[in-house]
Order: sequence, then C-alpha cells, then structure tokens
Amino acid sequence: MQDKSIDVNYVADLARLELTPDECERFSEQLNKVIDFVKQLEKLETDSIEPMAHASPVFDIMRDDVNRPGFGSENALLNAPMANKNQFKVTRVVES
Repeated sequence: MQDKSIDVNYVADLARLELTPDECERFSEQLNKVIDFVKQLEKLETDSIEPMAHASPVFDIMRDDVNRPGFGSENALLNAPMANKNQFKVTRVVES
C-alpha cells in the first residue's frame, strides 16, 4: 500500500457529504488509523492459512423437507368467506 494520506474532502464529495473543518481533521485522523491497521494486516504471514468464505463453520440449521399430502381444496376453502369452483373468491381490488 502506498504511503499517502486520504483526501477527506474528496471522499466527502463522493459521498455527497458536507463536512466542517473540524470533522475533516477528525475523519482524516480516523482514516489514517484505519490505513495503519491495514498496513499491519498486510505484514501477516497468511500463506499457510486456507481461504474461507466465513469466519466460522456454516451449516444448514433447517429441517429436511418431508413430502406429505396437502390440505386439498375442500379443506382449504372451509373457512373462506366466498368460494367459487374450488377457488377463493375475493372482491375486485384492481380496476380494469
């Protein structure tokens, strides 16, 4: 990583933010600390570490699907206020 300071005003313009001079100074210090931390991470030896997509193991917590018979149209329509030809009937909500 090159050793250069981040232009906080340029980043603020990209994000469409208006910063006061105090905010620019404070954010510049914070961003430089982040850059310093990233520089430390770049020094770490990671050749022997296997790449991974997640920091912790990922596993499926869902239960297996079980194939079983459904309600059937008659049972599904038992509590329907209106039904017609084995279908739910509702009042029109979209004008034609």
